[in-house]
Amino acid sequence: MSHSVDYYFAPQSPWMFLGHARFRELLDRTGASVRVLPVDYGRIFPVSGGLPLPQRAPQRQAYRLVELRRFSQLLGIPLNVQPRHFPVAGDPAGLLITAVALTDGAGPALDLTGAIGAAIWQRELDAADPAVLGQLLQELGLPPARLDLAASEQVRQAYDEHTRQAIDAGVFGAPSYVVGGEIFWGQDRLDLLARRLTTTD
Repeated sequence: MSHSVDYYFAPQSPWMFLGHARFRELLDRTGASVRVLPVDYGRIFPVSGGLPLPQRAPQRQAYRLVELRRFSQLLGIPLNVQPRHFPVAGDPAGLLITAVALTDGAGPALDLTGAIGAAIWQRELDAADPAVLGQLLQELGLPPARLDLAASEQVRQAYDEHTRQAIDAGVFGAPSYVVGGEIFWGQDRLDLLARRLTTTD
């Protein structure tokens, strides 16, 4: 029996981007299904003890850049650790990914998630700009009308529900992969997630 993974993330997270391709490969390899669940960490941090990046201690901010460079080199994934458009609001991208997941399914939503990560961390684009998001839809062959859907109350409610589900599940950081109520936090836990997905309950 294949597993199902709840994939909670912030679209603007560099850690999501560094793990995204390997996570997709893991899904393909194990046959696991996935729910693509972008969330608002601005609501999660206050209830989980986290802080937005600009509010973190200087030591933590400095070490984050060191670790991003390390993982970029280790994984062979080019990354501008201080891109032109960052910090960037995650809600526009999160709502669009939600709209695509609802309408087109998990595969296209995963495609868009990876494209948004690359837009921020490799292409120096503003992922909160509707024109940029529209460009990414076009590049992926997805209908431009998904941008209109992303502004709908239906999608806003679904995005809010993702965030509520994440809080209820105990999620506190991005990305988080949840299988059967068990949280795997961070792209550096994908090997542990792989072990979970290849064992039976």
